[in-house]
Amino acid sequence: MVNKGDIVTRSSYNHDLLFRVQDIQGSRVILYGEDIRLEADAPIEDLKVVQKEELKRRKQKAKEQEEYSYRLFRQDYQLMRQKRDYEASSGYQHEAPYFQLPSRVLHLDGDRLYLKKCIDLYEQLGLQVHGVHMNEKEMPHQIGELIDKVSPDIIVITGHDSFSKNKGDKGDLRAYRHSKFFAETVREARRKVPHLDQMVIFAGACQSHFESLIRAGANFASSPSRINIHALDPVYIVAKIGYTSFMEKVNVWDVIRNTLTGEKGLGGVETRGLMRTGMPYQSEEYHEQPHQDTEETRPKLL
Repeated sequence: MVNKGDIVTRSSYNHDLLFRVQDIQGSRVILYGEDIRLEADAPIEDLKVVQKEELKRRKQKAKEQEEYSYRLFRQDYQLMRQKRDYEASSGYQHEAPYFQLPSRVLHLDGDRLYLKKCIDLYEQLGLQVHGVHMNEKEMPHQIGELIDKVSPDIIVITGHDSFSKNKGDKGDLRAYRHSKFFAETVREARRKVPHLDQMVIFAGACQSHFESLIRAGANFASSPSRINIHALDPVYIVAKIGYTSFMEKVNVWDVIRNTLTGEKGLGGVETRGLMRTGMPYQSEEYHEQPHQDTEETRPKLL
């Protein structure tokens, strides 16, 4: 017996991925990927409920992958911090404290649980985020008002997606579950802020129509090879951009190499970083204190 909320696998796909039962519609079941941003449907007889021991084993493997990606980003962050320290002090010639202006992130997500996972990682990485859960179809209608409210430097537009070969070929946008809505949302955002370096956009989910999202104005998107992407991949892209100086361009490979998916699932265009550093830091003169980059205030990259 399959119930809403159960973690299941599909027999027809050799039980390769974990899915969460989102809805049961007669003999068909709507499935959301547990660790990947894929929405699918399957006949109820094709599903197998994952037992506790098997689920524990799979979750441990997924956690190890996430921790590996996190360690890679931590190494990148340390290098970026050392470079920032060197440049801010003119080659360590002075020790005046400096501050940095953190990027504001607006994250729209079609999956409430994925949004929570992403927010937890944003906070672990020391990034400011305004997270909003909404249905993918609503995103094009809400994005303009949210931009006015949040004034974000970076926008993430994601949720669930999938490609169905029964609906058309890979070049046909109608063959994708939510790519059309992601692209419309990007276009609406670009009407507000046209410049790619003034507001950075990531858009897409599993198997999304990469080309249409880039043409709409996204800096980074999924999925060039129409493969599945991990739920946390957008966060690592945001972090790399957010912690790179605005004086530097971010090479596309440098952005995606620390993600869990890699270049087959993620791509984009050259983009400038968003981190701005200033000095001196005079805390007593500020009612709203800028961020001082010290050991106490740096992101807790554990």
